[in-house]
Amino acid sequence: MRQKLVVGNWKMHGSRTQVRQLIEGVAAGSAGLAQVEIAIGPTLLHIGLAAELCASKGANHLKLAAQNLFAEPEGAFTGEVSAPMLAEYGVNYVIVGHSERRELFAETDQAVAAKFKAAQASGLIPILCVGESLAQREQGASADVVLAQLDAVIEAAGIEALQSAVLAYEPIWAIGTGKTASKEQAQEIHRVLREHMAKSNATVAQGIRIIYGGSVKAANATELFSQADIDGGLVGGASLKAEEFVSICKSAD
Repeated sequence: MRQKLVVGNWKMHGSRTQVRQLIEGVAAGSAGLAQVEIAIGPTLLHIGLAAELCASKGANHLKLAAQNLFAEPEGAFTGEVSAPMLAEYGVNYVIVGHSERRELFAETDQAVAAKFKAAQASGLIPILCVGESLAQREQGASADVVLAQLDAVIEAAGIEALQSAVLAYEPIWAIGTGKTASKEQAQEIHRVLREHMAKSNATVAQGIRIIYGGSVKAANATELFSQADIDGGLVGGASLKAEEFVSICKSAD
């Protein structure tokens, strides 16, 4: 039985005050949830503060997720943050290949694969994001696109590496648009991803958590999480509201 996972991606939002209020609200509201794993993803600048707040509030059930990392462990890479640095701050998860990184910062499949391997080398669990654009979906290429993104990592790291990873399907056309893939649309791609991995390693395919990201909110979380191959959510805007994020977590508990 795969444990559900709900991850809040705060993106480039938050002040010290907002981070404190959000963590206090999420920690209090989710304290009694035993069946779902919860992770929060503040900005890199706020990772240390978030770690301190979780410790001081006794919120050890909240895991930390970083939104990005650089593939090298150290060096002359101005402005970047490495996997060892994140690990030192108690980060558990790190998002790699988010569509905003792929689209806005031109990250290639190969660059994403390098980040995936770097994360695992430092004991972090990568959350590998895959997803298609609206044009690609309308062309009937959704499966081809997400499988190519997944295969780039499998080719670089091996299928067994996915035993220590999370996969996130995030249709680009449903991120921040208010549009959400129907539960059937989301389940279909999750099924395609799992069946594709099963061709190489059935154990890995059955064990890996595949979470859905794309305008997940309290109103649609229950129906999404009820699908056979949807193991939780990567939550964007709704994770910035403690009450709504907790409600989403409860839908997965």
